Amino acid sequence: MDSFEINKIVAAVLMVALLVIGIGKLSNIIFYVENPKTPGYAVEVEQTSATNTQSSIETTEEKVDIAALMAMGDVGNGEKIFKKCAACHSIVKGGANKIGPALYNVVGRKVGSVNDYKYSKALSEYEKDWSFEELNGYLIKPAKWIKGTKMAFAGLRREQDRASVIKYLNQNSDNPLPLP
Repeated sequence: MDSFEINKIVAAVLMVALLVIGIGKLSNIIFYVENPKTPGYAVEVEQTSATNTQSSIETTEEKVDIAALMAMGDVGNGEKIFKKCAACHSIVKGGANKIGPALYNVVGRKVGSVNDYKYSKALSEYEKDWSFEELNGYLIKPAKWIKGTKMAFAGLRREQDRASVIKYLNQNSDNPLPLP
């Protein structure tokens, strides 16, 4: 290949480079877009206060008709659903604590009252008993019902499942509470 051929190849490459740069500059002139002063979008967020959240939780608590909810439950179904809980909790009389406390006699018992189990600070300081209403709220989503609990269970969404588990827990007691 002689020098004349090499000059043609170099000239073709330079011509393509100048053509690409020239077309880019020309398109910027033809299609001029003014940049915004501040980049991004303004997102409007509605501010809510903690008092509104507390009052909404209280109203949802009051709206639950526990008698109707408990009527939906079935002890046999509760035993099947409790198998999810059995990995962390014992339900037999005199059963040992596992990752979670033993749940025999739990219905009607004070929250955080098993002596040989180390509860989270939130459960230790919670001053209520495990009533049907408390268990229902806790089983929906434990971390939301009692903020700061160690229990990492996602919860039971279906009302019938919660009622069945509560009935099963109530049955596994020395003195089962009368159903509402």
